[in-house]
Amino acid sequence: MATRPSNEAILEQLRNGAAQFELLCSSVRLVSDSNTRTRSGLFFESNNSGRFFARIGSPLSGESPAMKKVEHYAVQKVTGDGRCMFRALVKGMAMNKGVTLTPHKEREDADELRMAVKEVICQDERERHQYEEALVAITVDEPLKRYCQRIDRADFWGGESELLVLSKLCRQPIIVYIPEHEHLKNGRGNGFIPIAEYGSQFSKGSGKTKARNPVRLLYSGRNHYDLLV
Repeated sequence: MATRPSNEAILEQLRNGAAQFELLCSSVRLVSDSNTRTRSGLFFESNNSGRFFARIGSPLSGESPAMKKVEHYAVQKVTGDGRCMFRALVKGMAMNKGVTLTPHKEREDADELRMAVKEVICQDERERHQYEEALVAITVDEPLKRYCQRIDRADFWGGESELLVLSKLCRQPIIVYIPEHEHLKNGRGNGFIPIAEYGSQFSKGSGKTKARNPVRLLYSGRNHYDLLV
């Protein structure tokens, strides 16, 4: 009789993308040439043999009312120089404070955010473990050493891992949207659909901490972030 692995061993396999599952019955349509993500934050990746490999992802806050409707905003274009996610975030945080950034200041602040992520993930081992979810997302795709080399570059593309860190580090709620027309089969619609939410706890405030307005980022199919206002 096979020995059941411990919970710690299973968690480690999930973090490393090595946990194997055999789906006997599923109401979810799985496409063999793509990854399937569940609301619980697990990614299932098929190897075309009937077995699936699972890894931990971040939750999509699927129960949030904000995730169930099309919303409408104006789009603030952001320069696409590899810093777009960081640029959109600093621009949004500044606008929430009533501040307009110059292009030079926007670029400077974007680079500071990128380096802040590098500091907590790559340079401070004790602080790194406060961002376990981001660390798992990073190391599923590549070794941490390689990530730390890449994030040092000015044209490093930020994404989910960095949003997980920055929402907590800056105590900033962030909501990511996609264009409605990219979601619908008919390619129509001029609204925006929320797909991920980070740092939602900071939108409520507690004690002496003021509630913060979210920064809304628009992610397009061109791997680019703009700002929604």
